Amino acid sequence: QVQLVESGGGLVQAGGSLRLSCVVSRSIFSIDAMGWYRQVPGKQRELVATITSGGSTNYADSVKGRFTISRDSAKRMVNLQMNSLKPEDTAVYYCNADFMSRDYWGQGTQVTVSS
Repeated sequence: QVQLVESGGGLVQAGGSLRLSCVVSRSIFSIDAMGWYRQVPGKQRELVATITSGGSTNYADSVKGRFTISRDSAKRMVNLQMNSLKPEDTAVYYCNADFMSRDYWGQGTQVTVSS
Protein backbone atom coordinates (compact mmCIF):
# COMPACT_ATOMS: atom_id res chain seq x y z
CA GLN A 1 0.00 0.00 0.00
CA VAL A 2 1.10 3.53 -0.78
CA GLN A 3 -0.54 6.74 0.42
CA LEU A 4 0.13 9.98 -1.41
CA VAL A 5 -0.67 13.52 -0.30
CA GLU A 6 -0.17 16.45 -2.67
CA SER A 7 0.21 20.10 -1.82
CA GLY A 8 1.32 23.33 -3.45
CA GLY A 9 -1.39 24.06 -5.98
CA GLY A 10 -2.98 27.45 -6.35
CA LEU A 11 -3.65 30.42 -8.60
CA VAL A 12 -0.80 32.05 -10.48
CA GLN A 13 -0.46 34.45 -13.39
CA ALA A 14 0.91 33.31 -16.72
CA GLY A 15 4.70 33.28 -16.63
CA GLY A 16 4.77 32.54 -12.92
CA SER A 17 5.95 29.52 -10.99
CA LEU A 18 4.54 26.94 -8.60
CA ARG A 19 6.06 23.99 -6.79
CA LEU A 20 3.98 20.91 -6.14
CA SER A 21 4.96 18.40 -3.47
CA CYS A 22 3.84 14.84 -2.87
CA VAL A 23 4.49 13.15 0.46
CA VAL A 24 4.83 9.37 0.15
CA SER A 25 4.01 6.88 2.90
CA ARG A 26 6.95 4.56 2.18
CA SER A 27 10.52 4.75 0.96
CA ILE A 28 10.69 6.27 -2.50
CA PHE A 29 13.35 3.77 -3.51
CA SER A 30 10.91 0.90 -2.93
CA ILE A 31 8.63 2.33 -5.62
CA ASP A 32 9.30 1.52 -9.27
CA ALA A 33 8.34 4.96 -10.53
CA MET A 34 6.72 8.15 -9.30
CA GLY A 35 5.05 10.73 -11.43
CA TRP A 36 2.80 13.70 -11.87
CA TYR A 37 -0.27 13.63 -14.07
CA ARG A 38 -2.91 16.24 -14.78
CA GLN A 39 -6.51 16.29 -15.83
CA VAL A 40 -8.97 18.89 -17.03
CA PRO A 41 -12.75 18.32 -17.09
CA GLY A 42 -13.86 16.28 -20.07
CA LYS A 43 -10.37 15.07 -20.94
CA GLN A 44 -8.27 12.06 -20.08
CA ARG A 45 -5.65 12.26 -17.40
CA GLU A 46 -2.27 12.89 -19.02
CA LEU A 47 1.31 12.32 -18.01
CA VAL A 48 3.31 15.37 -17.01
CA ALA A 49 6.55 13.91 -15.68
CA THR A 50 7.91 10.71 -14.16
CA ILE A 51 10.99 9.66 -12.24
CA THR A 52 12.09 6.07 -11.77
CA SER A 53 13.69 4.49 -8.72
CA GLY A 54 16.97 4.76 -10.62
CA GLY A 55 16.50 8.48 -11.12
CA SER A 56 15.62 8.55 -14.81
CA THR A 57 13.14 11.25 -15.74
CA ASN A 58 10.61 11.64 -18.52
CA TYR A 59 8.52 14.67 -19.48
CA ALA A 60 5.56 15.43 -21.69
CA ASP A 61 6.66 17.48 -24.69
CA SER A 62 4.37 20.30 -23.60
CA VAL A 63 6.31 20.85 -20.35
CA LYS A 64 9.90 20.08 -21.35
CA GLY A 65 12.23 22.88 -20.38
CA ARG A 66 9.66 24.41 -18.02
CA PHE A 67 8.90 21.70 -15.45
CA THR A 68 11.34 19.70 -13.34
CA ILE A 69 10.53 16.58 -11.33
CA SER A 70 12.74 15.75 -8.37
CA ARG A 71 12.72 13.66 -5.23
CA ASP A 72 13.87 14.04 -1.66
CA SER A 73 14.32 10.55 -0.29
CA ALA A 74 14.94 11.72 3.28
CA LYS A 75 11.62 13.57 3.34
CA ARG A 76 9.86 10.92 1.22
CA MET A 77 8.76 13.61 -1.20
CA VAL A 78 8.48 13.98 -4.93
CA ASN A 79 8.32 17.52 -6.22
CA LEU A 80 7.32 19.20 -9.44
CA GLN A 81 8.81 22.63 -10.06
CA MET A 82 6.70 24.43 -12.65
CA ASN A 83 8.11 27.55 -14.28
CA SER A 84 6.90 29.76 -17.11
CA LEU A 85 3.37 28.58 -16.50
CA LYS A 86 0.78 28.95 -19.23
CA PRO A 87 -3.03 29.08 -19.06
CA GLU A 88 -3.11 25.66 -20.75
CA ASP A 89 -1.30 24.21 -17.72
CA THR A 90 -4.49 24.75 -15.73
CA ALA A 91 -5.63 21.37 -14.39
CA VAL A 92 -5.90 19.17 -11.35
CA TYR A 93 -2.48 17.66 -10.78
CA TYR A 94 -2.19 14.16 -9.34
CA CYS A 95 0.76 12.39 -7.80
CA ASN A 96 1.18 8.78 -8.91
CA ALA A 97 3.14 5.81 -7.62
CA ASP A 98 3.77 2.62 -9.58
CA PHE A 99 4.30 0.05 -6.84
CA MET A 100 4.31 -3.70 -7.42
CA SER A 101 2.49 -3.30 -10.74
CA ARG A 102 -0.30 -1.27 -9.21
CA ASP A 103 -1.06 2.43 -9.57
CA TYR A 104 -1.67 4.60 -6.53
CA TRP A 105 -3.01 8.15 -6.71
CA GLY A 106 -3.20 11.16 -4.49
CA GLN A 107 -6.31 13.27 -4.07
CA GLY A 108 -5.13 15.92 -6.53
CA THR A 109 -4.30 19.59 -6.24
CA GLN A 110 -5.73 22.36 -8.41
CA VAL A 111 -3.42 24.55 -10.46
CA THR A 112 -4.96 27.57 -12.15
CA VAL A 113 -2.97 29.84 -14.45
CA SER A 114 -4.59 33.12 -15.36
CA SER A 115 -3.79 34.98 -18.57
